[in-house]
Amino acid sequence: MRLLISNIKTLAGIADKGLLRLHGSEMQCLGTIDNAWLLVENGLISFFGSMNDMPSEGFAVDKEINAEGCIVMPSWCDPHTHIVYAGSREGEFVDKIMGLSYAEIARRGGGILNSADLLHATSEDELYRQAMRRAEEIMRKGTGCVEIKSGYGLNTADELKMLRVIRRIKESVPMRVVSTFLGAHAIGRQYSHDEYVDLIINEMLPEVGHEKLADYVDVFCDEGFFTPEDTDRILEAAARWGMKPKIHVDELAATGGLPVGVKHGALSVDHLENMPESEFDILKNSGTMPTVLPGTSFFLNMPYAPARKMINAGLGVAVASDYNPGSTPSGDMKFVVSLACIKMRLLPSEAINAATINAAYAMGLSGDYGSIAPGKVANFFITEPIPSVDFIPYAYTSPIVSRVFLGGKEIV
Repeated sequence: MRLLISNIKTLAGIADKGLLRLHGSEMQCLGTIDNAWLLVENGLISFFGSMNDMPSEGFAVDKEINAEGCIVMPSWCDPHTHIVYAGSREGEFVDKIMGLSYAEIARRGGGILNSADLLHATSEDELYRQAMRRAEEIMRKGTGCVEIKSGYGLNTADELKMLRVIRRIKESVPMRVVSTFLGAHAIGRQYSHDEYVDLIINEMLPEVGHEKLADYVDVFCDEGFFTPEDTDRILEAAARWGMKPKIHVDELAATGGLPVGVKHGALSVDHLENMPESEFDILKNSGTMPTVLPGTSFFLNMPYAPARKMINAGLGVAVASDYNPGSTPSGDMKFVVSLACIKMRLLPSEAINAATINAAYAMGLSGDYGSIAPGKVANFFITEPIPSVDFIPYAYTSPIVSRVFLGGKEIV
């Protein structure tokens, strides 16, 4: 199957296939070609260039789409979500309006524990049905790669239930899905802290490992949840099952979890709302991608992670939605890109790179996804007619996605 997209106003997000991530000032470089064409063959990007240079002979295609006035760019990559959950938590939304903090709600037994109670009472089939609705929603909004975490089970059976649902989603959608085991999201109601950490290490991880249910492992290493010492033990145990870390750190306080993640070769360290500048040097020359979640800060009225300072210091940054029922009930990556510009002071090119190639890197996928390059999977979307790439974050609530292609096939 050969698909030609012609008369593209701007083809954006072009990069060499061997480029896996961008750092510092490189993030300002969003490769573009105006008045462009793009050829897809058998689900992969084959060739592209200026319409002035498009071959006129020997160029038979099965389908041609005229994208006049529209921009084509790589699909969003969302490297931090919790879209497998049961029900909703709008009652806590009202609590927050009344002045309770996320931490206060958690101390009262709410938050993650409320989601665990709902999930326990929900069948696997119903959980899958609800999660598929969210997966379809984010695909329509332009997301082509997503990471999905467990973490609302908080006992072995329910964590495995969540991971099996994630596996079913992987098998059901054209979007690329990676799974993360987050048993260490909170302490299950029936356990002491130490009992629960032991349960993760001695029972949950072996069960997850035997069934090969998770690509990655995560720990909520933060004040009131899991300590750096807990994190060290859990990551060491997970390594025996081939699970590389992607960890929550520095959301509620700087507790020393980031160095632990880097020590264990974490693919990403996520949240970072209270990240001290002293940790920047720890990330330099590491393979770890700092991943920021501006939607969480927006919804919880928390500080925003210091993404601007990180880029100025020469670091790369990824952005993610954190789509979940408590702190970020939205998976709209276009809005995340807008927040990165408006609240974190990223340039549009930096924010888009953070949501595409760097976000793909934060899932271990940037060799095949996250940019327009020959040989990469043809995950891209065509916008509505818009004036420029910068319009995408500028028009922060305007829907701009017209047609979505995943693996070279149109889904919207």
